[in-house]
Amino acid sequence: MHLFSFLPLWLLFGISNVLYYLVYYVVKYRRDIVRKNLLYSFPEKELKEIIAIEKRFYRYLTDLMVEIVKMSSISKAEVLKRVKMKNFEQVEEYFQKGDSALACSGHYGNWELAMLAAGLKFSASPHVIYKPINNKIFEKWFNALRTKFGNVFIPMKQTLRQVVATKDKPTLFCFASDQSPMVIDVQHIIQFMHQPTAVLLGLEKIARQTNRPVFYFDIRRVKRGYYEIECVPLCLNPAATENYEITELFFKSLTQSIQKAPEYWLWSHNRWKSNG
Repeated sequence: MHLFSFLPLWLLFGISNVLYYLVYYVVKYRRDIVRKNLLYSFPEKELKEIIAIEKRFYRYLTDLMVEIVKMSSISKAEVLKRVKMKNFEQVEEYFQKGDSALACSGHYGNWELAMLAAGLKFSASPHVIYKPINNKIFEKWFNALRTKFGNVFIPMKQTLRQVVATKDKPTLFCFASDQSPMVIDVQHIIQFMHQPTAVLLGLEKIARQTNRPVFYFDIRRVKRGYYEIECVPLCLNPAATENYEITELFFKSLTQSIQKAPEYWLWSHNRWKSNG
């Protein structure tokens, strides 16, 4: 994959065109899961509309695959050319004062490339919370490209420990808050995309304990290989919020992103498997 990353992106997108037909029509990778997720999430849409979204999703999924491979050798200049950040100054103001902030997003658009761009844009070090991958060889390769420009990746269970360890310097802790908790860890369920959804509460717990402002990173695909991230204030005074308020605000923002362009969310993840 590292050798493939040296190919120009236009050629990798050509490979993506072929991969789309293999993944969608031949392998039929998780098509049953994607179809089920879309049908339940958009009950108002006719089947032909669902299938159209489904095909657009798979076209984007193979683009995402080759974009992530490209990240293995991508330069800083290329990242900054392909990812523009809007309203990042409002977040940077906290770092210039010596304060920290929190960022949240979902598995929407190229969230991996977005985190690389954040590491280049902000003066504070991004600390990205993640779930370790079972395949250790793949995880080693993946984390190497994720951290190549100085980002720090923190296993989910070590989040609080790292917050305490870095409390005396400006940091940007980043959460992909649409992941599923383990069944034994479920503490709260919300309605998300017309379905009861167990949610993680890590973002909210850290925000309320530290009173760090929370920003939603709204990732938008401008065109093939190019993105814009708008840093949207989600909650600037977390200590004054009620239980689950920040979590609800996050999922409201993510829902709006998905409804605008549903093909860019990770529908192949079996997000609602516990619903039967």
